[in-house]
Amino acid sequence: MDKLSVREKIGYALGDGAANIAWRGVATFLFIFYTDVFGISPATVGFLMLIARFSDGIIDVIMGVICDRTNTKYGKFRPWILWTAVPLGITLSLLFTSPNLGSSGKIIYAYATYLLFFIIYTANNIPYGALMAVMTGDDKERTSLGSYRMVGAFTGGMVVQGALLFLVASFGNINPTIVVDKLDTKKYEVTVSTTEDVKNVNIKTKDGIAMFNWAKAPAEDSINAPTQGKSFSMQAQKEYSFILTGEENLDAKNITIIDQKKGYSSAIYILSVFLSLFLLITFLTTRERVLPPKDQETNLGKDLKDLIRNRPWIILLVIGMLFNVYNSIKQGIVVIYFTHYLHNQLLAASYMVGLMLASIAGAMITSPLGKRYGKRNLFIYALIFSGAANALLFFCAPGNTVGIFTIGIISEFGAAIFPTLFFAMLGDAADYSEFKNGRRATGLVYSAGSFATKFGGGIAGAIIGLVLTAFHYNGQDGMSIQGAVPGIIMLMSWIPTIIALIAAAFMTLYPLTQKKMDVITIELNNRRVKELA
Repeated sequence: MDKLSVREKIGYALGDGAANIAWRGVATFLFIFYTDVFGISPATVGFLMLIARFSDGIIDVIMGVICDRTNTKYGKFRPWILWTAVPLGITLSLLFTSPNLGSSGKIIYAYATYLLFFIIYTANNIPYGALMAVMTGDDKERTSLGSYRMVGAFTGGMVVQGALLFLVASFGNINPTIVVDKLDTKKYEVTVSTTEDVKNVNIKTKDGIAMFNWAKAPAEDSINAPTQGKSFSMQAQKEYSFILTGEENLDAKNITIIDQKKGYSSAIYILSVFLSLFLLITFLTTRERVLPPKDQETNLGKDLKDLIRNRPWIILLVIGMLFNVYNSIKQGIVVIYFTHYLHNQLLAASYMVGLMLASIAGAMITSPLGKRYGKRNLFIYALIFSGAANALLFFCAPGNTVGIFTIGIISEFGAAIFPTLFFAMLGDAADYSEFKNGRRATGLVYSAGSFATKFGGGIAGAIIGLVLTAFHYNGQDGMSIQGAVPGIIMLMSWIPTIIALIAAAFMTLYPLTQKKMDVITIELNNRRVKELA
């Protein structure tokens, strides 16, 4: 019943590709943009993410109710994808725009744009997620659709995480004056200047091998530790000098200086255009087929009563929050980890592409593994596998690039199974409610997915902010950055692992086995056939 064409599955997948340009862009890059480029403290950023996402989680439930009561010629959920396609691209661009404001003005701007972004994201993503449950009434076909969706999601994530830093480097080029004086075979003095003030630049060699020391360290970098690049602010016509070691045959064309503010903004503007186009394609290629029972009356009280009695939904709400805390901590710390621990920010792009390729493989294998082990059991195995692998990053030294990449990719392969199963299981929870109560509120059920995603991300942002604050991290102060490295390592390794193991233990309470879902699917299909007779 309700078998879907490959064309429709791909069209649906593009919607999550678009959503992940926004979601992964925010989860991976916004924290470091706020702290290192916009100049907001990590504690303030963490609190912002927690408060804003908790508030927005309440809006998720409201949006679910609105979707269930939307009636147009296009259906209940597809119209919202159309209506929000362009506004979502615009608000994403606003997040990475940094106007010249005072410290209080920056915080107000960050709160306003962050809240606006997530309100529009909610108006897009709740209907998008619920659309999966009404495109087909076959729970196994829904798992297949979930795999396509996650391939689209991870591909979108790979585009933004793989391309963004290179786009930042391209758009952020300030064409400075660079003078290179050779001191020894692998030792140079590099002096740079520019004709305009630039608030935050990053200097490094194109190969990322040479180590930088200040020839004369400014007061804010009293440690002057050798790193594979330096971040600082430049004044017009002022010279800045560094001692470079570790690379041969360096000249001016081997040195890059990037205006991170201009680079981030321009790169996000380009990606936002593609986001809007992908959402429009999703609207045009998908259809809604599963309708509520004909005799179902609109009754919010009954919908909410059914929801809070829906045990699978309650458990999925907690599980969704926990695995999103896990994933969001890992995503949110990656660029900081590579920038300040490995001292090679662009290498983070290659790392994230590797993770996305592993994620695509994990999403593609979820459907056959789910059929073999059942969705519940597979979820538990994946949480334990991914979390245990991730803990091994604690033992990796900065030079152990192969080990870091290998462990990260193995862990991400398992982590890709979480969202693939989760959104399919929300459809199962909607089926369970209809099976048990004779009523269906798909939008309200799927609001759990968005709430869990956002609130989990908010908790993750708060955890990152609190840990970095405990280690006195300041993204614009070299001395404090070096002192915070132990906290950065913790956030990259065993802190997420603890979250994953807690989620695995809680998942054992989930009641919908595959045997139970087979009974529910057959019964609901029989009811729908009778309604059509």
